[in-house]
Amino acid sequence: MDFELSAEQKQIQEEVRRFADNEIRPVAQEYDVDEKFPHEVLEKAAEMGLTGANIPMEYGGAGYSALETALIVEEMFAVDPGIALSITATTFGSDALLEYGTEEQKAQFLEPVATGEAIMGAAISEPDTGSDVSSVSTTAEKDGDEWVINGNKMWITNGTVGDFFVAMCKTDPEAEGRYNGFSQIVVESDRDGFKSEKITGKLGIRASDTAELVFDDLRVPEENLVGTRGMGFLQLMNFFDITRTMVAAQGVGIAKGACDRALDYAKEREQFGKPIGDFQAIQHKLADIHTRTEAARQLTYKSAWSVDHSDEQLTTLASMAKEFASRVAVDAANEAVQIHGGAGFVNDFDVERLYRDAKITQIYEGTTEIQKNIIARELLGKGF
Repeated sequence: MDFELSAEQKQIQEEVRRFADNEIRPVAQEYDVDEKFPHEVLEKAAEMGLTGANIPMEYGGAGYSALETALIVEEMFAVDPGIALSITATTFGSDALLEYGTEEQKAQFLEPVATGEAIMGAAISEPDTGSDVSSVSTTAEKDGDEWVINGNKMWITNGTVGDFFVAMCKTDPEAEGRYNGFSQIVVESDRDGFKSEKITGKLGIRASDTAELVFDDLRVPEENLVGTRGMGFLQLMNFFDITRTMVAAQGVGIAKGACDRALDYAKEREQFGKPIGDFQAIQHKLADIHTRTEAARQLTYKSAWSVDHSDEQLTTLASMAKEFASRVAVDAANEAVQIHGGAGFVNDFDVERLYRDAKITQIYEGTTEIQKNIIARELLGKGF
């Protein structure tokens, strides 16, 4: 058992850390306050291959493994989750195309995303559909050689900046079985019938674009269907293990950022004539959040390793990593604010932003409660 990262993986860490320090850190507060999408930073990230980290080289990406992608996510989220998500989420939905898409679809949609020329997203959630994906009501009806799509999607990352989305639709309403009759279809944002409205006032990740999408008799060609008609739900379930592992990496990154800032402040801030880091109460907080962050990191890395090796424990590990790392992120950010005292309650210090950003990791890609259900289900061998 080898816990050592390779020389190449360490180099990836260092380069991404340097990029985050030089390009993200100086503008993080600006994009958070203004709730604007960081197009300028995204262009620089694309030049480094960060927008197509998980896309194979034959489609213009960097071809990084899941573990290497997790390292990238961790380093950027440690600096600023909002901008980091804007960069890493440019490929949302790409896993479905990689696994089930045709070569024509991969060339058309993945290559421009990998090079930073386009942004994609996944359109799953709806106003009445969150944890229960099988209640999706957006419909796609066949009309000749086109799909006619009607419905609306909610909380969609990249909703107003995306060029196309892999949308979950009900294509066979009469299909028997709760999980049958759904299909994934690529929807381009420049088609008639596509509308998007930016959602503002979010608690955190404000630089990342979130929107409501409306499909009103939107027509796309039949070749936009991803994989086999009616198998969309099962296709999607296959990729939650990957996306949840990456959310775990987000949580580790946020926790790392909180730990680093808390430690620095504890060394610098003085009270009663000495640094607050000399007080046992603060020392215990630092010891706890650093220990739990390292535990979350190892669980996340193991989950990423399992993605790369198609390990049979993957579903359990991914949910364990996501649930635990997101909880550690929230707790570490909370303690970092506490260590900063009143200074941590305003945005003069980054911990205020990390505190707000951390919460979303317990919500998207399956809530904490859903992860616990999955872990228990896997342990008991109960299936869906």
